[in-house]
Amino acid sequence: MKEFIVLVEDELDILELVEYSLKKEGYDVEGFLDTTRVEELLTNEHVDLLIMDRNLPHVEGVEFVKMLRKKGFQTPVIFLTAKTEDSHKIEGLEAGADDYIVKPFNVSELLLRVKALIRRTSNKKETLQHKDIVMMLDSQQVFIGDKEVSLTKLEFNLLSELIRNKNIVLSRDTLLSSVWHDEEIYQDRTVDVAVKRLKEKIDPDKTKNYVNSVRGVGYKLC
Repeated sequence: MKEFIVLVEDELDILELVEYSLKKEGYDVEGFLDTTRVEELLTNEHVDLLIMDRNLPHVEGVEFVKMLRKKGFQTPVIFLTAKTEDSHKIEGLEAGADDYIVKPFNVSELLLRVKALIRRTSNKKETLQHKDIVMMLDSQQVFIGDKEVSLTKLEFNLLSELIRNKNIVLSRDTLLSSVWHDEEIYQDRTVDVAVKRLKEKIDPDKTKNYVNSVRGVGYKLC
């Protein structure tokens, strides 16, 4: 599967140049002139890298990245910006960026930095993420923001299945097959009971509504 890169740059000529160069290297790329749809895309798609300018319409890039980090998004970020002072670079990195490239830039250097960052981050422990939920697959840990939540193995597998299929309605039969693997004798409400217990653990205040029921069908993470 190709790595998916989101590019945010308000100068159209730079946007088109970088988008073309990345696609030529084999990446899937979606470019935007502002941040209007970026958070929605990060929520709904697996994005391997976010490249963004700092001087953007409506929002400064550093503030936007700070907001993403506060909400739990861990997508790697490269700033591509005309702000050249060392203090600007420090500010960007402290906000949660992984690299900082100053305009004017060499396209070949940008591509090397992109390749190195994607390789470095892909070698980290495998995780699943949805909004502020982060699942560490190897250690079977779940974090909501900065708080660890204790789940049973079944609840962990149920949540991971929902995240892998976020925004898709999964029927009860589908969940029984993929999570329980037909290894047990089920009662009619097996899935309902498990989902209820999971929701009580990941959303005890009932304020985040991660998991929605679809009447007569099943459940959807959104």
